[in-house]
Amino acid sequence: MMTVESMNNVKYLSLIKSVEDFLYFEADLLDERRYEEWLKLLSDDIRYRIPLRKNLRFSQSHRDISDENDMSWMDDDKETLVKRVTQIMTGVHWAEEPMSRASHLVTNIRIENVAEALEGASELFISSRALVHRSRLDTEVDFFIGRRKDILRVVPGGYQLASRTVILDQSTLLAKNLTIFL
Repeated sequence: MMTVESMNNVKYLSLIKSVEDFLYFEADLLDERRYEEWLKLLSDDIRYRIPLRKNLRFSQSHRDISDENDMSWMDDDKETLVKRVTQIMTGVHWAEEPMSRASHLVTNIRIENVAEALEGASELFISSRALVHRSRLDTEVDFFIGRRKDILRVVPGGYQLASRTVILDQSTLLAKNLTIFL
């Protein structure tokens, strides 16, 4: 016999699976440099942000991420992301010639507003971890590791990425550039 609890479990499993599939599909698009398709996954009002990390004393650790209006590694809207993609796809982007090879691993995916999501919320608040490996030329290797806070907007047929904040574990980027999307 199907109970309310088991129906909610089935709804939850279906929901989390659809979120995981979306994020894995997005990672594949980025790995395969299918940026035009990736842009279609983004809402027109997206904010894509990678704040700076600060090295602070333990008592100040709650302030180790730059505020929304402070400097960031990246703080882009849809128009700027389209320009970045356009520049990369010209083939004459100096930092991507020859092009980088990247692999995005996404894990620890959680829906933070589960109750609202199960009731049909129009936006899902998603937390995940990402590890992005990039190699270029023969010896250049970079790792970008951190937390991602996403807002997925429910749209007919799936989701759109309405917001992404990537909180990198490192305070200093050792990579020569940041020409990939995390």
